[in-house]
Amino acid sequence: MMDDKDIEEYHNIEKQMKQGLKINKKYNYVSGKQITDQGSRTYDINGSRLPSVTTILGKTKDQKFLKDWKAKVGEERAEQIKNLSSKRGTAMHKFLENYILGVGYDDLTGLGQEAKAMAQKVIDIGLTPVEEVYGSEVTLYYPGLYAGSTDLVCSHNGMDTIIDFKQANRPKKLEWIDDYFLQIAAYCMAHDHVYGSKIQQGIIMVCTPDLYYQEFKFKDEELRSWKHKFLKRLDMYHELQFDEKKISKPYNPEDFFNGN
Repeated sequence: MMDDKDIEEYHNIEKQMKQGLKINKKYNYVSGKQITDQGSRTYDINGSRLPSVTTILGKTKDQKFLKDWKAKVGEERAEQIKNLSSKRGTAMHKFLENYILGVGYDDLTGLGQEAKAMAQKVIDIGLTPVEEVYGSEVTLYYPGLYAGSTDLVCSHNGMDTIIDFKQANRPKKLEWIDDYFLQIAAYCMAHDHVYGSKIQQGIIMVCTPDLYYQEFKFKDEELRSWKHKFLKRLDMYHELQFDEKKISKPYNPEDFFNGN
């Protein structure tokens, strides 16, 4: 049973989560329909079916670490951990999305309250420097090539930034999260191409159930480097599609950088 102090703290968190952030509808974002078929996700954007960024990365990544982990803990246990992590991550994202938009929301389940505390940690540390929100849960796409959904496009410490929120069962080491960087790099290229923007920075915000918060920022040459790395993975994905007798649209990597 909660005492008076616990009740007061609970209501303070409730109040904070309803405050929201300043919204600036600077860009007219499109809506995209997600379609999942046999483990692959695509987006329908204006009648065009595009592979998701996560599918591209999933099809082209080295699976050795994942296979070794499954062999260590067992297939059944691995699936349980994966499902719990997915549900916790979804719940945390929902709290964050509703906070950003200033919408009251709660989830009184045990998992929901765990995710709520994690979201509050991200709010208290990660979102404090955000001056304006351009879009939350934004569908982004590069015409003819790929699409995806990013958590937040905003102005962060005066820089136009794309942010992704991640839950983790334990703290992340830098060498474990290449795909997180590649994901944001892909979104930056898509945003710049479609909206004529110049996204300056990517940020990955990670929180564990025991409320350990991590933040990984990258910009300038580091951001450009991750863009090039994503293009290599995109090229690899198209080669795999070609090998499977599927249609693959050719592209020129230089188009992504406008000759810069």
